[in-house]
Amino acid sequence: MIKKENLPECPVATTVELIGSKWKLLILKYLLNKTMRYNELKREIDGISQKVLTSTLKSMVEDGIVIRTSYPEVPPRVEYSLSEIGESMRPVIDVMADWGNTYKNKK
Repeated sequence: MIKKENLPECPVATTVELIGSKWKLLILKYLLNKTMRYNELKREIDGISQKVLTSTLKSMVEDGIVIRTSYPEVPPRVEYSLSEIGESMRPVIDVMADWGNTYKNKK
């Protein structure tokens, strides 16, 4: 978890620090649509390893972007969803998707 005093001065750098990796952006994209279990995310995100998915989700939970809900069942069930802070990224992700589509259509 990044402590507030360790965040970059620049707000853009802060955003990049919190969600700037390819994997974090893809996790955000999928969780914007619905709550998902670990294996669902693993299936949807092409090329991500188990180790990277686990550590990325852990980091996003610690940063308050993702909520991890564990149900006391056998077998155990864990779901991931966006927190209010994570949900606030929706307009950013939407603009990125629009820009990406525009760029692809110009190529």
